[in-house]
Amino acid sequence: MSASSSARSGGNNGGSGGSSSRTRVGRYELGRTLGEGNFAKVKFARNVETGDNVAIKILDKEKLLKHKMIGQGEFVSGVSLIKREISTMKLIRHPNVIRMYEVMASKTKIYIVMEFVTGGELFEKIASKGKFKEDEARKYFQHLICAVDYCHSRGVFHRDLKPENLLLDAGGTLKVSDFGLSALPQQVREDGLLHTTCGTPNYVAPEVINNKGYDGAKADLWSCGVILFVLMAGFLPFEESNLMALYKKIFKAEFTFPPWFSSSAKKLIKKILDPNPLTRITAAEIIENEWFKKGYKPPRFEQADVSLDDVDAIFNESGDSGNLVVERREVRPVAPVTMNAFELISTSQGLNLSSLFEKQMGLVKRETRFTSKCSANEIISKIEEAAGPLGFDVKKNNFKMKLKGGTSGRKGHLSVATEIFEVAPSLYMVEVRKSGGDTLEFHKFYKNLSTGLKDIVWKTEEESNGEVINDARAVSPK
Repeated sequence: MSASSSARSGGNNGGSGGSSSRTRVGRYELGRTLGEGNFAKVKFARNVETGDNVAIKILDKEKLLKHKMIGQGEFVSGVSLIKREISTMKLIRHPNVIRMYEVMASKTKIYIVMEFVTGGELFEKIASKGKFKEDEARKYFQHLICAVDYCHSRGVFHRDLKPENLLLDAGGTLKVSDFGLSALPQQVREDGLLHTTCGTPNYVAPEVINNKGYDGAKADLWSCGVILFVLMAGFLPFEESNLMALYKKIFKAEFTFPPWFSSSAKKLIKKILDPNPLTRITAAEIIENEWFKKGYKPPRFEQADVSLDDVDAIFNESGDSGNLVVERREVRPVAPVTMNAFELISTSQGLNLSSLFEKQMGLVKRETRFTSKCSANEIISKIEEAAGPLGFDVKKNNFKMKLKGGTSGRKGHLSVATEIFEVAPSLYMVEVRKSGGDTLEFHKFYKNLSTGLKDIVWKTEEESNGEVINDARAVSPK
């Protein structure tokens, strides 16, 4: 890396004389970032007292204070709405919903400590398998409907249900993440309807797009219907590159079933993907449906006594600073973060380590990763060299990099975060994840970036031999 390029991008390039740090909040040591959104980011964390692993959702207080929503005819702050939402979510104890353990706050942030599961996203499983057999799809759908019906009965709506927000534990049990927290802040108006247009276009109900108010429960069920279709088909029922063309299909519920769908599954999906919310099937009716009931085992659980003292304390308007936690940074010599065995497994799908070292230039989701035997500094230099010609500004902070596109795309500027982890001596894992912008644009960016990274990506002997064979076939005469 030249001196000029280092000065242009700024930050520490990970050379000698610098330092790295890990942040500790209360009794939790924060690790790698698992995901990011408009109001929050989610980090892997470890309870230093018990050794338990958790996920912590970190919300920015300033952003929430600036965000005003209409509630019961008045403007109210996002923070007051979040208190209501967090209080409700903490009371929810269901085997198919990610559990919330506790809530903390510093002067600038709110920390929501949640259950951490190791099976990955359902999206990843669909991406690798293509589609599920009907019985397996039904099992996941049963878990989903149980969670949705339970939360709806307590007035909590998700509003962004999609396979990326459905996680699996080590035993294959589906768990809904961010239920009631994914689209914060939200509010029901005096007409009893929600009015915030949110969600992912392909999964969103037609009445949400109409922007005339909608029933949160009915809108969630529509998304469940789309998810069931995807599980069984391996592709979306509504998909168009043009957004208006996509909306037209959704308004008309215009889609085609693949030939392998059973007639009973088709009938149920048609009832769920009814564009009229007034005649759309309800959760109670889905649970009584013959197709749904096959092999159905209602979840068994007990409602434990839950204290809301921590929630009340962090939203205490008296300004008592005794309730606040402080972020403390432990400074260490510069080196890539060493990923322990549990963190390493958590990056793979379930406990299958072979899926960690995924086909390097294959399917790219909202995040991907590759391994390299080059030094951390070489990796950083190579990423910077590959990203520059693509029009991306590069900022470095030790062994983390932030890449920001120079032109605005469909959802603003594409932002990409990378981090280097040491998984073994002389073996590094590089995580590349979208932190802002459009996912499809991220796919295109990574495809272009990966071309410039081929020299540093480590491949197994089997993969390298496979490439040689394929190259030989490509040049051999017909």
